[in-house]
Amino acid sequence: MFPLRRNRRLRTSEALRAMVRETIVTPSDFIVPLFVVEGKGVKDEIASMPGYYRLSLDNLQKEIKELWKLGLKSVLLFVKVDDKLKDNAGTEALNPDGLMQRAIKTVKETEPQMVVMTDVALDPFSSFGHDGIVGGGKIINDDSSAVLAEMGLSHANAGADFIAPSDMMDGRIFEMRTLLEDEGHHDVGIMSYSAKYASAFYGPFRDALDSAPVDLKDIPKDKKTYQMDYANREEAIKETLMDVDEGADIVMVKPGLCYLDIVRDIKNAVNIPVSVYQVSGEYAMIKAASEKGWLDHDAVVLEQTYAIKRAGADLIASYFAKDVVKLIS
Repeated sequence: MFPLRRNRRLRTSEALRAMVRETIVTPSDFIVPLFVVEGKGVKDEIASMPGYYRLSLDNLQKEIKELWKLGLKSVLLFVKVDDKLKDNAGTEALNPDGLMQRAIKTVKETEPQMVVMTDVALDPFSSFGHDGIVGGGKIINDDSSAVLAEMGLSHANAGADFIAPSDMMDGRIFEMRTLLEDEGHHDVGIMSYSAKYASAFYGPFRDALDSAPVDLKDIPKDKKTYQMDYANREEAIKETLMDVDEGADIVMVKPGLCYLDIVRDIKNAVNIPVSVYQVSGEYAMIKAASEKGWLDHDAVVLEQTYAIKRAGADLIASYFAKDVVKLIS
């Protein structure tokens, strides 16, 4: 009791605060999202994500080398494909010589120890901008899961260490794990987006990949029939436990900052690593406010990162990964 117990004693210097700090952030905590495009010499800044770029394969090599030197050990790959290659079935996603497959090989050739994770969803390949196959005005779950499993297998064949299904179809983790096992990919992991919410924070990401749902008759106008309702909490635990039972090695909560209660719930419910995606809208808000001089960019980035880790995240997919590593080094 006070005055015998003065809690401020442990806050009297930066050295002492560091000694008793409960949450530690390291470069190994991060997964770095990267956007890949066709071409050569391409480094195309994303308008709604200042300081972040779409990269051609040659510039992807340079980025991988820089990340590795910083101590960052994992990347999450996304690709932007030409509209001519898009259809309702996501056919291009299964092309063994497709952009994603070449991107995987490029990373592994550049730095073999880099952990390569790949996005598994149809929206970058869909002519309708949805994560699954559209039919009769809705998303066809089981047909979509079958294609997504083949997509994941294609990534594994190209050398991916982890596939990361972000689609939120029911049963797709079991379908993917079973196919990977049948094809001998026993060591390829699955990082499931197990609690992915239908969020307004994804806008800049969809700009980056041109993957928003199209405005056409008989096409769902949003993704609310498969992504989760942001009003729900218990549902996130149910979804996550099902994915664990089906073979997920890592589970993810997406977005991050507005869902830290969910992160803690899931951390308490599972005994496998929990990942959090600090999404494009979260990135864009900090960039916009700091450019206006309304926020201290570096201070806010660090505070949010520690908040996500403190909530229970073992891994953080973040566009700020390089910034944070430089700040904590």
